[in-house]
Amino acid sequence: MTDWRGDLPPVRGRLLKDEPLGPFTWLRVGGPAELLFLPADEEDLGNLLGQLPPEVPVTVLGAGSNVIVRDGGVKGLVVRLAGRAFGEVAAEPGEGRMIAGAAALDANLARAAGRAGVAGLEFFAGIPGTVGGALTMNAGCYGGETADILSVAWGVDRQGRKQIFTPLDLGYSYRVSRAPPGLIWTGAVFQGHAGDPEQIAASIDVITRRREATQPLREKTGGSTFKNPPGYSAWKLIDDAGWRGRGFGGAMISHLHANFLINTGAATAAELEGLGETIRADVAAKSGVMLEWEIKRIGEEKPITP
Repeated sequence: MTDWRGDLPPVRGRLLKDEPLGPFTWLRVGGPAELLFLPADEEDLGNLLGQLPPEVPVTVLGAGSNVIVRDGGVKGLVVRLAGRAFGEVAAEPGEGRMIAGAAALDANLARAAGRAGVAGLEFFAGIPGTVGGALTMNAGCYGGETADILSVAWGVDRQGRKQIFTPLDLGYSYRVSRAPPGLIWTGAVFQGHAGDPEQIAASIDVITRRREATQPLREKTGGSTFKNPPGYSAWKLIDDAGWRGRGFGGAMISHLHANFLINTGAATAAELEGLGETIRADVAAKSGVMLEWEIKRIGEEKPITP
């Protein structure tokens, strides 16, 4: 493929060639994006996607809280939504609704809903990601998930066209949706109900304290590493297999929570992913249960040089 990067239309956002992606992720690992696009708004995003050669792959990077970027980097266009155009949160308290951009942090959405007296979104305070990521994977915790409160969502497809979806369209199940491949979420409306701001704030405080007590939030981590298999807790399977606190290179499993991978300071993406795969194989051998990754792994492995 020719160097497509020189033939793109002008944008109002930013286009960055060979931009390192590690600083954009919570685990702080990974190689560069062939081209990183920070669009100014939805129109800017749609215009570029509509004129991008169809053979160029497109990858979306949100808050980087639940992703491993491999050491060889990511080919094609990487899109990262940021700024006011994608991060605003607005309340319609009389209707019990919240409107949020895809780049809004889930925790910020929960707190904004609480201040507006909109209940039902408190569980979002326990999710370390963005609204766009929550829409993609039906994110949830502490008894709630995105599908429970989503009213409507919209995004831009690979051809640059705006598309609108209801929860029924998305066919949500545990950490899975039927969102069309290549869709980039840009916003959503969530339906809550009237509540007392002080009680909502208290519920959010409980969730926050519980997370701080049970998860390594001050480490370089990526949230839950594996999905909970039906009838099991991933952390307990890992713990029972003897992996709590053990590691490989700069990667290790948290002492505090056995389903959290940690970069102890100088890990490579290969070490993190390799530790995860070793754990999957060992848990399967000892329990008969094959864990499924919840952390998304993107990009190319770095070639080994002699």
